[in-house]
Amino acid sequence: MQESKRVRIHKPIKTKRSVVLASILFVIFMAAIEGTIVATAIPSIVGDLGGFSLFSWVFSSFFLAQAVTIPIYGKLADLYGRKPVFIFGVLVFLIGSMLCGFAKTMNMLIVFRLLQGLGAGSVQPIAITIIGDIFCVSERARIQGYISSVWGVSSIIGPALGAFFVQYVHWAWIFWVNVPIGVLSVVGIWFFLGETVHKQQHSIDYIGSALMFISISALMIVFIQAGTVWTWSSAPVLLLLGISIIGFYLFIKQEKHAAEPIMPLEIWKDSLLVVSNLATLTTGFVLIGISSFLPTYVQGVMGKSPIISGFVLAFMTMGWLIGATLAGKIMFKFGFRRIAIAGGFWILIGSILLITMRPERGWLWAGVASLLIGIGMGHARTVFIVGIQESVEWEMRGVATASNMFMAILGSTMGAALLGGVLNTKLTSYLMGVSGEGFNVDVINVLLDPAKRGALPNRVIDIMTSGLTISLQYVFYGVGIFAVLSFILVLFFPAKTRAGL
Repeated sequence: MQESKRVRIHKPIKTKRSVVLASILFVIFMAAIEGTIVATAIPSIVGDLGGFSLFSWVFSSFFLAQAVTIPIYGKLADLYGRKPVFIFGVLVFLIGSMLCGFAKTMNMLIVFRLLQGLGAGSVQPIAITIIGDIFCVSERARIQGYISSVWGVSSIIGPALGAFFVQYVHWAWIFWVNVPIGVLSVVGIWFFLGETVHKQQHSIDYIGSALMFISISALMIVFIQAGTVWTWSSAPVLLLLGISIIGFYLFIKQEKHAAEPIMPLEIWKDSLLVVSNLATLTTGFVLIGISSFLPTYVQGVMGKSPIISGFVLAFMTMGWLIGATLAGKIMFKFGFRRIAIAGGFWILIGSILLITMRPERGWLWAGVASLLIGIGMGHARTVFIVGIQESVEWEMRGVATASNMFMAILGSTMGAALLGGVLNTKLTSYLMGVSGEGFNVDVINVLLDPAKRGALPNRVIDIMTSGLTISLQYVFYGVGIFAVLSFILVLFFPAKTRAGL
C-alpha cells in the first residue's frame, strides 16, 4: 500500500486594491506633511534645544540620506519585491521619527533625521511604483487625483497640526504623529498586497552611491561651516573642497563603467532632460529656501505665532496644487514650453516679493509670495515630469523619472546647506560688528523661544531682530538668484517633445 504524501499549499494573498490604495494614501499623507510640519516647528525646536547655527542640518541630513537611498531601494524592490522593501523603509522611517521626538540636543536631532531619511528613500517612490503595478493606465489618472487631494489636505493640516503641537503639547509630537499613520500603512500593505516576485539580476551601484554621499556631504559641510567656524582659505575648507571635487570626478568615472549606474550619463544627452533636471535642481534651492527660512522670518522677525508661520507655508502648497491641476489641464493645449516658462515666471515674481518683504508689511505679504512660488512650482514641476516621461522610450522611463526626483532632492539638500551657510555668515558678521556686545549666532535661540524672548531687554531684542532680519534678507537674495537661474533655464525648454508636444 503506497503511502500518500500530504503537501501543504500556501494560497497566495489576493490583492485588495482599495485597502492597498488607502495604505498608500496614508503614507503619501505622512510624506506630504513631513515638510510643512517640521518647517513650522523648527523655530520652536531651536528655542528649546539651541543650536541655531546647525538648524539647516535638520533638513540637509534628511534630504541627503533620502537622495542617496532612493535608487538603491528601487533596485532592491525589483530584486525582492515591493512589499518587503517598502515595509523595511517605513519601519526605519518610524524608528527615526520616534528617536527625533526624544532628541535632547540639536546634534542628536540631526543624527536621528539622517536615520529618518534613510527610511524615507523607500516610502514615496515605492508607493508610486505599487500604484503602477496594481492599476491600469486608464485608472491612474483617477488615482493621481486622489494623490493631489492628499497633498492639498496636508497643506492645510500639516502647518495647523505642527503649530498646535508646538503651542499646546510639545514639538516632539510632530515626529511621533508619523507612528500611527505609518503603522496603518504597513498593516494594509503586509496583509492585503499580494505580489509574485520575478527574480531579476541587478547589480546595485553601491560604489556610486557612496561616492555621491561623500562628495555632497563634504560640500554641504563647507557651505554651512565656511565663513563662520572656518575661514574660506582654511585647511579644513580646502581639504573638504578637494574631497568633494575628487569624489564627483570618481563618481562620473564610476557611472561610465557601472553595469547599472545610479545616474546613467546617457540621459543627459537629451536636451529636454538636461533642462528639466537642471531647472528642477535650481527650483529645489528656491523650495527649501521658503520651507526652511520663511517660518523663522515670520516668527523671529515679525514675532508671529507658529500657527501664522504654518499658514504662510500652506499658501505655497495650496498654490502648488492649483498650479499642478491647471498645468495638467492646459499643457497639452498650449504646449509644454509655454507652461514651463509660465511656471518660471511665477516663481520669479514670488521671489521678488520675498526680497522686498519687510516686517511692517505683515505676514500676508509673505503668504502671497509663498502662494505665487507654489503656483510656479506646480506649473514647472508638472511639465518637467510629464515632458521627461514623454521624451524617452518605455525602458528608460523609470530611470529618467528617478533622475528628476533625485535632482529635486539634491536641490533641497544643497539649498538647505548653502542658504544656511549664508544665514550663519551674515549673522556672525552683523553680531561681531555690534560694539560692546558679546553675541554669537546661537543667541537667536533665545529670540525664537517666546518665554525667554519676553524676559529680554528691548535693546537686546532689537539688536537680535535686526541681525536676523538682515541675514534672512541675504538668504532671500539667494532664493532670488536661483529663481532667476530657473527662469533662464526654462527659456531653453525645447519647443517640441518626442511626442510632438
